Amino acid sequence: MGSKYITTSVAVVLSVVIAAPGLAQETHSTSRSCGRVLDSQVCTWVVMEGGAVVALGATVPIALVEGAPSDAEMVWPPQQLAAIELPVEARTSLGIDHLGVNWEAHGHPPAPFMTPHFDFHFYNASQSEVRAIDCSDDTKPSKLPARHTLPDIDVPGLGVLVGLCVPEMGMHAMTEEELKATDPFEATIVMGYYGGDPIYFEPMISRERLLEKSDFGLPVPTIENLPAGVHYPSEFRAEYDAAQEHYRLVFTGFHSE
Repeated sequence: MGSKYITTSVAVVLSVVIAAPGLAQETHSTSRSCGRVLDSQVCTWVVMEGGAVVALGATVPIALVEGAPSDAEMVWPPQQLAAIELPVEARTSLGIDHLGVNWEAHGHPPAPFMTPHFDFHFYNASQSEVRAIDCSDDTKPSKLPARHTLPDIDVPGLGVLVGLCVPEMGMHAMTEEELKATDPFEATIVMGYYGGDPIYFEPMISRERLLEKSDFGLPVPTIENLPAGVHYPSEFRAEYDAAQEHYRLVFTGFHSE
């Protein structure tokens, strides 16, 4: 938080042929855009099969995790390190627009999340729409995922954050169990809203968990009433590649409705 950043874009397309019994079709992965995040580069990508997106994600160097400054200044609202455009297939087929990366060097309220962590917001809202969020609209969705809530948090010096709304970010839906936890969290999927509508899904992962350099999965809540043309995933897995020294944040199982 509070760190300077520069973003750049590149276009990369990789193609391979996947052969399976009774099936031979082209599968290609595209990494269309990369952004400079602190001293590292994070890239977004999709995997296609038969013209459909079967996986979407981002590649995150472990150097970013290891090099993130622990003494970063706390500012309000939190400063996004980078906004990285997603491949065109993600935008046209899934309605997922871009990835926003935040580094929370000191964590943030509520209490279980007061530990250093990264936020990876996959927005179905455009960058201009996200920048315009000022939390003046306190409309909450009519229905949330099972066991989830949008808490109103009283933060000293800031007042009440309705639905845990953060300017230029949106509201944060979490489970009741997570909010009542007494131990610091390790990793979770947060679902974001604004104006009563879903606007992002977010792996929120502690630095400590990422430094374990091991694979892990997280449950993805089922979201109803998605905007037209928007499809959210049902599965998430973080895969660590020791040879390449990076994580692949992988979303699959996209809802068709």
